[in-house]
Amino acid sequence: MNPLISAASVIAAGLAVGLASIGPGVGQGTAAGQAVEGIARQPEAEGKIRGIEERG
Repeated sequence: MNPLISAASVIAAGLAVGLASIGPGVGQGTAAGQAVEGIARQPEAEGKIRGIEERG
């Protein structure tokens, strides 16, 4: 195989994996932030919120 094509394939795969991980990372960060806000608003519901967060 042509070395240029091989190198481009490796770079493209790395970029694809890196860009594909942005969405789930943002989603998990948003969910964790909302859980912290919920616990701050209702500290007595901490156990229930954490249980839902761990399962989700």
